[in-house]
Amino acid sequence: MFDEFLRRGWVRFPFDEQTLAWAENARLHALKAAQDPAHADWLQCQSTWFIGVDALNNDATGQTPDGPPLAGASIDFITRHIGPIPDLHKAQVSIMYPGYPKPREGEGEAAFRYRLNRDAAHVDGVKMMPGVAGRRRNVDEPHAWVLGLPLNVASSDASPLVVWEGSHQIMHRAFAAAFEGHAPETLSQLDITDIYTQARAEVFESCRRVTVHAAPGEAYLMHRLTLHGVAPWADTATAPEGEGRIVAYFRPEVIGGVARWLEGA
Repeated sequence: MFDEFLRRGWVRFPFDEQTLAWAENARLHALKAAQDPAHADWLQCQSTWFIGVDALNNDATGQTPDGPPLAGASIDFITRHIGPIPDLHKAQVSIMYPGYPKPREGEGEAAFRYRLNRDAAHVDGVKMMPGVAGRRRNVDEPHAWVLGLPLNVASSDASPLVVWEGSHQIMHRAFAAAFEGHAPETLSQLDITDIYTQARAEVFESCRRVTVHAAPGEAYLMHRLTLHGVAPWADTATAPEGEGRIVAYFRPEVIGGVARWLEGA
């Protein structure tokens, strides 16, 4: 399975009782988070996407106050093949609703077309540079990995995760070229916009686009450099009424910063 992860840039884990127990409890907290007025700004794209960054009420081990430990096949896999689980942030509660995508506030026509036609494909941690004109980007949050844990049952066409298999290898080459000759402590300030845009275009041309669907009790892990996004909500999609499709994401930052981001699994 580890070889599959290294080759494709993602892997899905089968049903696991410990993962299900965590997901069933986390779902209750996720629904509360989505209804919390303090998180109102996370409801975007004309109320079709609850972004929910740091919205789940979990501790540094991933456990909610009244829930079971975050455990199961995915956690065992990460620990065995990538390294010890670091202190975790509060998980993102990503909820997609019928009608996604609609234009996000302040989103231009070209950006919306990219969301609609290219699933808003991105590498996590690559962000807009604040105060810089022209939508320039740098590596602001170098993640160690991205773990997705479905919290409710939704159909496979309810805005699933989209990954481009093997894209992490293309992205690795691109970022390595961008960082070559620069001191490690300066890498997070580098403008990588042009080489990132070129690498995405290469990915779209050469890598297979795959939708990823899973149910509570299952999980999926993405390599930190994998290009991914979210598909539109299909007309035939189904999810629990009033809930949408809910997935919790953990993406802890890698110890060692951007220089470490390009090393290892």
